Amino acid sequence: MARILVNNSGPLNGEVTVSGAKNSVLPLLAATLLTEDNCIIEGVPSLADVHIMKEMLKSFGAEVDDSEDGIVNVKASEILTVEGNPELVQEMRASTVAMGPLLARCGKVVMPMQGGCTIGKRPIDLHLKGFRSLGAKITEEEGRVIIEAGPEGLVGDAIYLDFPSVGATENILMAATLAKGTTIIENAAKEPEIVDLANLLNKMGAKIKSAGTDLIRIEGVERLSGAVHGVIPDRIEAGTFMLAAAITRGKVHVKNAIPGHVRPIISKLKESGVYVEITDEGIYVDGSREELVATDIKTLPYPGFPTDIQSPFMAFLATVQGSSVVRETVFENRFMHVVELNRMGADITTENREAVIPGGKKLHGAKVRATDLRAGAAMILAGLVASETTEISEIYHIERGYEDIVSKFKGLGADLMKVED
Repeated sequence: MARILVNNSGPLNGEVTVSGAKNSVLPLLAATLLTEDNCIIEGVPSLADVHIMKEMLKSFGAEVDDSEDGIVNVKASEILTVEGNPELVQEMRASTVAMGPLLARCGKVVMPMQGGCTIGKRPIDLHLKGFRSLGAKITEEEGRVIIEAGPEGLVGDAIYLDFPSVGATENILMAATLAKGTTIIENAAKEPEIVDLANLLNKMGAKIKSAGTDLIRIEGVERLSGAVHGVIPDRIEAGTFMLAAAITRGKVHVKNAIPGHVRPIISKLKESGVYVEITDEGIYVDGSREELVATDIKTLPYPGFPTDIQSPFMAFLATVQGSSVVRETVFENRFMHVVELNRMGADITTENREAVIPGGKKLHGAKVRATDLRAGAAMILAGLVASETTEISEIYHIERGYEDIVSKFKGLGADLMKVED
């Protein structure tokens, strides 16, 4: 198993360019199943999850050409099967995003239970609720779910989501593009990744209005065509490198970041005393100007503070003066990184969904695990300021969501390396 070794690196300095968004590219690739025409997705990051999604597209019968770096050409002229490959599905929870496109185009989809990070239950109840509202019949048997459109195909309806689930919004959005009549999604997720998906679908001929608000309107069309589309920058990667500058008291220009996508992160860094400046090319972060202090955070659906940056931010809070409180409201099991940070000298306590972080701790190297994707990033950040060497195992989680993360950190002066056993 591969590991990442991190040493105290002093202040990081320089510039880093943010890659395409993992949480956007996966539904974008799934959307190519909606048409038999050619689709080109540009700015695609080289990630483990992206590789799995490309293999999944192939398993359904699509032709996938990724011979050119950062560009994926998909032509699903024929769907050979509507059943998800169990091995691929178990490797990645986001595989469920293929349900909407297959149901819309073929009238049926069979999906095994999904895998991925163990940060919470993340049930697909809301996805299924949406499909039922569109007229689909759903049965569950032998660890898989079978979804079939009614005799009239999918028919538009008003769908209220009990929680603004990103995955459910994406699946319903894609399914509704080919449904008869009008579909309205109320209490929809408002993430930038939803807007990115809607932009691609509209390029393909869909009629979607108000994506990015809590009420999305979709007029069904008879067919969709091919399109060319570029992936938005990854706001979680941007936040991670902003925190890298802050925790090391360095100066980093995070290029290709969209400030509007990371407003809560900017706000909380400023509350802690970090200097943040919006530039023509991205975001400049300087953690060296004054003593940094504690601040409280509460994760919320977008546009609130992102749950995906909670664990990296907690690593930062362990190093500043004062005591902070972090409340996690999105996932019920997203404090697994606390044990790992405490191995490194933090003194974090948790109760239910609340963590108390006494700041000003001198962290020390230890053998720790990347318990999930974002927790792995938190371990890297902590290792950058810890005495002695930090050894991070289970880094396959990190490689699911960060492109060339070791090289990018090295480019800023970080002392870390990936080693193979």
